[in-house]
Amino acid sequence: MKSGLDNPPRKSAAGQLKWFGCTDVGKVRKNNEDAFLGLRFDAREAQRLGKFGEASVRSTDFAFAVSDGMGGAKSGEFASRIAVEKITTLLPRSFQQSATGLAAGFSDVLTELYAQIHRALVYVGGSYEECSGMETTLSLCWFAPDWMYFAHIGDSRIYYLPAREGGIRQLSQDDTHVGWLVRQGQLNEREARTHPRRNVLQKALGGGNQFVDPQVGAVAYEPGDIFLICSDGLTEGLYTHDLVDLLRPAKPPKKPGNPAQDLVASAVAKDGRDNTTALVIQIG
Repeated sequence: MKSGLDNPPRKSAAGQLKWFGCTDVGKVRKNNEDAFLGLRFDAREAQRLGKFGEASVRSTDFAFAVSDGMGGAKSGEFASRIAVEKITTLLPRSFQQSATGLAAGFSDVLTELYAQIHRALVYVGGSYEECSGMETTLSLCWFAPDWMYFAHIGDSRIYYLPAREGGIRQLSQDDTHVGWLVRQGQLNEREARTHPRRNVLQKALGGGNQFVDPQVGAVAYEPGDIFLICSDGLTEGLYTHDLVDLLRPAKPPKKPGNPAQDLVASAVAKDGRDNTTALVIQIG
């Protein structure tokens, strides 16, 4: 499914990005099958980013992603890490192709990126018995001047909290039957969180999935906007209103903190049954 715009018209650019990342194994799992990525890139090179930082988006593009792996033994852990590692090599290459006019637009670039990651996971899963059937979710945000392009598959999530009124929006659609029931108005948030099949995926990368059909879209951003990418472990512990309270507190703290760390710590304290990961990107 594709939403949003391909190569939409530019407007005046916001200049700075601040990012914060945090992941926690939780209270039950032995392995952390979540992985997250921050990447600065152009057509020539890519640079992995630290867990937090600040930079201008005017001269280079940025990508942030969260991946939640599934599979026996450690294959889920391998799947999520393969996905984010592939982004570091494939996205700059795709950027170069789109910049020279060899691709139709950002939707096509991101769709092909997901297809290549899927093929890599299927190949590894078919080549090693211990990786058989491994799958992963992948939620990715690509920040260019003025616009954020996103792609998504699975039940990790991308949220958008605009500076202006309108409230928080879940940009990604959960690829689960329970997610579909919520979108149809048949379940509310509380009912969805306790549904016995809430974690049964209808789409993922790798495994026995024959086709890849990621959701792709675009959002024009401005100073004061906030984006959140997270694994389902975070939303197992926090309701939507909790996300807003932590991302944009009524009383701003005297000293700047790490909102991703605050989100993860709060979610693990309230639930903690799953690996929990958050990436927060603030527009300045």
